[in-house]
Amino acid sequence: MMRSTTILVLLACGAAPTLRGQYLTARRQDGTSHAIQPMTWRRTAPHYGKWLTAAGTVALTLLGAEQHRYSRRDWNALLDICRSAQDACALGSDGRYLRSDAELLYQRSRTFDRRANRWLLGAQASLLATTALFIIDLHPGQGPDNIPFPGGLAVTPLRNGAGVGMRIAF
Repeated sequence: MMRSTTILVLLACGAAPTLRGQYLTARRQDGTSHAIQPMTWRRTAPHYGKWLTAAGTVALTLLGAEQHRYSRRDWNALLDICRSAQDACALGSDGRYLRSDAELLYQRSRTFDRRANRWLLGAQASLLATTALFIIDLHPGQGPDNIPFPGGLAVTPLRNGAGVGMRIAF
């Protein structure tokens, strides 16, 4: 608990200078300067949060894959027991394996499988949050000022493929 709190505080301290708004002066291509507005909290949170949730998606997926590997290992060991003799995987009246080692492997496999499902559901939720933050971070019509012409790339279907064209205004 103390380690995670320390890491969180260090990350917050590293992000604090980024969150402080400062007016910067930038030069346009024509040599004039203009002030750049600082990013507000509403714009900063999705901008950096999307990468945090994307990293969370990767981490949760890796944890789910690890638990799935453990589950498959125990399941394959159970299958080896079942293939060793004809009555090795006989079930009792309560639905449990009669052999205690087979029952143990089965229960462990189910436990790891449930853990993997939870990690992967968390990864999917994190992926949805990442997608939402990427969409929120889009700023339509607010392109950078230093591009001399807006992009006019067009792709049109042709009989034998696709045609690509670009419109440049002079």
